[in-house]
Amino acid sequence: MISQFFVLSQRGDNIVFRDYRGEVPKGSAEIFFRKVKFWKEDGEGDAPPVFNVDGVNYFHVKVAGLLFVATTRVNVSPSLVLELLQRIARVIKDYLGILNEDSLRKNFVLVYELLDEVIDFGYVQTTSTEVLKSYVFNEPIVVDAARLPTLGPASIFMQGTKRMPGTAVTKSVVANEPGGRKREEIFVDIIEKISVTFSSSGYILTSEIDGTIQMKSYLTGNPEIRLALNEELSIGRGGRSIYDYNSSTGSGTVILDDCNFHESVHLDSFDIDRTLTLVPPDGEFPVMNYRMTQEFKPPFRINALIEEAGALRAEVILKVRAEFPSSITANTIQVQMPLPPYTTRVSFELEPGAVGNTTDFKEANKRLEWGLKKIVGGSEHTLRAKLTFSQELHGNITREAGPVSMTFTIPMYNASRLQVKYLQISKKSKAYNPYRWENWAIFLAWLIDMQPSCRSDGMVAYGEPGGLGLQKQHGHIEYTLYMYYKSLLNVTLDL
Repeated sequence: MISQFFVLSQRGDNIVFRDYRGEVPKGSAEIFFRKVKFWKEDGEGDAPPVFNVDGVNYFHVKVAGLLFVATTRVNVSPSLVLELLQRIARVIKDYLGILNEDSLRKNFVLVYELLDEVIDFGYVQTTSTEVLKSYVFNEPIVVDAARLPTLGPASIFMQGTKRMPGTAVTKSVVANEPGGRKREEIFVDIIEKISVTFSSSGYILTSEIDGTIQMKSYLTGNPEIRLALNEELSIGRGGRSIYDYNSSTGSGTVILDDCNFHESVHLDSFDIDRTLTLVPPDGEFPVMNYRMTQEFKPPFRINALIEEAGALRAEVILKVRAEFPSSITANTIQVQMPLPPYTTRVSFELEPGAVGNTTDFKEANKRLEWGLKKIVGGSEHTLRAKLTFSQELHGNITREAGPVSMTFTIPMYNASRLQVKYLQISKKSKAYNPYRWENWAIFLAWLIDMQPSCRSDGMVAYGEPGGLGLQKQHGHIEYTLYMYYKSLLNVTLDL
């Protein structure tokens, strides 16, 4: 049970506000934003997803740069409320197509209608997009995606010389194409959250993958879909190692610790040929969630060394080595390392011939930042940073620095090697026969988007999904399957 729900922009503007029970003061949005803002400015990092102020519990998640917040005075399950906020954001995105401040303001009538159907007097009624279509009748005002800035890795998704349409995953599930014609599209995302901990010498201490296969369907007539995964997919730990990778997209055994499936998925043939059969509901939903703790080859290895160079000086050496083939290139690499709080100045020294590198010292939060435009597979890059302190060193300096975190994008690379081999759509309705024949063209590509957020009290990672599309061509129906793999990586390096 929740008392209030509201959505705030990054500036703290109240975009959507609904008070269901009148138990919490009206100024709760301002109190929440002030608390979150000063939490970060006080040097304590990002605010936790759940906290209490003056007897009011605040729950929030950040989606597409917006803060989705719920408040209550009663003791409710934090996991329940956080999952509710995520599902509300997903439902709104299903209806609006694009989730941002502009689309919310232009469709505020539709958003409030959705909120009234999803929550009644603080109690959840439904978060199913398919069910809500029977009760919500307002049409969305479409925001032109072409005017929006390119977000995330979807902008660099390519198949040969063809670029994935920028509006492929930004369409409403209730709005039709111009002219009133229906769309025949389906989008699939493989999202993986990868947590890797390295020792100071670069050895892997722990590694884990939490993944999900997301689907967003615009298909009419409720067709049956068959989704085929790796044939050599094993569920349950068998003690084998898959560390000896030959290539990023090669075949081989994929060992998952455990997995679960959406209620619409039928597993009649899953144990035989690893295919999933389902009738996808409208909107976005997780087809499969899985976890993997078997050894896997990380795309990078990081080494960090700190040496004292006097009473008020020290030197940091960072080495990053790409462990993927030379035919693959990583883009937009960012390396960050917290430094001791008494660091006053940092001077950087790059390796000879380094091109496209940027270095910076954020004095406000005492953080070293190293940016690389691209890294070719098999190459190694080194950064030396000379630190100047305001006081003499006492104790072990390595305990006051780190951990090292990385963000990067690698097209055409897959860490877990879980693949969608093919996707079949069966149209059973006899009335559906717009053309004489159907042709299936399947294009597969993987894209890893590493977007970590490391904190001293644990690991946090999140990201936005990508897309897969089926599109009509003139003269016949040609379904084109676009898929990209998106992964989130946390890297912790013990110094």
